[in-house]
Amino acid sequence: MTTTKKLHDLGQSLWLDNITREILDNGTLRRYIDELSVTGLTSNPTIFDEAIGNTSAYDGSIRRKAQAGLAGEELFVEIALEDLRRAADLFRPIFDRTSGIDGWVSMEVSPLIANDTKSTVEAALRIHKQADRPNLYVKIPGTPAGVPAIEEAIFAGVPVNVTLLFSREHYLSVAEAYMRGIERRLAAGLDPRISSVASLFVSRWDRAVGDKVPAELRNRLGIAIVSRTYRAHMDLLAGKRWRDLEAAGARKQRMLWASTGTKDPKAPPGLYVEALAAPDTIDTMPEKTLLAFAISGSVTSTMAKDGGDAEQVLARFADAGIDVAALAARLQLEGAESFVKSWGELMKRIADKSASLATS
Repeated sequence: MTTTKKLHDLGQSLWLDNITREILDNGTLRRYIDELSVTGLTSNPTIFDEAIGNTSAYDGSIRRKAQAGLAGEELFVEIALEDLRRAADLFRPIFDRTSGIDGWVSMEVSPLIANDTKSTVEAALRIHKQADRPNLYVKIPGTPAGVPAIEEAIFAGVPVNVTLLFSREHYLSVAEAYMRGIERRLAAGLDPRISSVASLFVSRWDRAVGDKVPAELRNRLGIAIVSRTYRAHMDLLAGKRWRDLEAAGARKQRMLWASTGTKDPKAPPGLYVEALAAPDTIDTMPEKTLLAFAISGSVTSTMAKDGGDAEQVLARFADAGIDVAALAARLQLEGAESFVKSWGELMKRIADKSASLATS
């Protein structure tokens, strides 16, 4: 039995944090589903920028769409959805078999409208309709400005992958938004079964502190943050508010561990994957991490529902001068800025390709 199958069998979903037309065309994604227990995937602007820029696989589609008058964001969304529809169809049997719990793909709204609730909700509705697949999440950042958009999107019936979460407090704010959206649907006599995942980023914590902490604390901050947040998640699920919603037919907002590829070359590639094994959660991992874990990873235990030693570890980081709350805010802000930068690079790539293909 592969280590990825062991993770799957303990109840954790393994998603691929990548999509390219190449892995769709050559059967690689199909093989990952069949052989490595991959049951979903996530995407982002950087992934598409690299995929479009590093191959000619998209040239024909870009040329045709540009000739049809499409440009910029409108052209990109069409290109991205061509890939994501194909991936969603590959995962559809998993989606159907699990009654919609697993088998998802994700598409991000433009980060340029992240501070505009109305525009974000309109974009989410548009992408959801345009995708025409029940197993496609629309990704909305869990920033302070994104929280009301998450609530409105859930109320409007759009499945949401909440991204850019870095702390327990970030998670709880979007969990509240999710529950408010579901409560409003129930009050309006609407179906409460709108799916959502909350994506907590891991490795960026450890990259941020790097050599600023004692050697024995290296590569331990991200895991401690996830463990603390996982406890908050389990406590929320045990509370009366959620139990009442679940009794009314609502589905829990699942926790997703993002950025689980190690940034430290001295750390084992499966460091975060092994530490964050937990039933009914999701680990979305880069292709490199997935393959390395499949070869040399191990599954020996699952995360403690009570957070384990997270608070003691976090106290040691505080003693070392790390202000976790301030760092969480900074990481979220930097993440949002990085998304904007990646989006700009992607739009330039689309424009450059469209121009060069028009004359070729």
